[in-house]
Amino acid sequence: MSRRLPPAASAGWAALAFAASDVLHCVTMKNAVTIRLDPDLERLLDRLCRETGRSRSDVVRDALRRQLQLLRFEHLRRRVLPFAEARGVLTDEDVLRSVL
Repeated sequence: MSRRLPPAASAGWAALAFAASDVLHCVTMKNAVTIRLDPDLERLLDRLCRETGRSRSDVVRDALRRQLQLLRFEHLRRRVLPFAEARGVLTDEDVLRSVL
């Protein structure tokens, strides 16, 4: 059974979000993303939303933003690693010693 927000009553509503079984749909005027959630992850998401008062869309957007930043950091770290190793910088402690 799907849960659906009421249709937009005014032009001020920018998004409509609903859940059908294990799929989270988020539709906005500009874009849409559909992801499949396993039941455990869906329960965790719903519990966090209830506890924080945040919407599913807000929590998912924040988690995606953080994950993308982490992946970018890891990618940049891999690119810089050969240059750091050539200078003898092999650990995080080596980095701290060189900047402090």
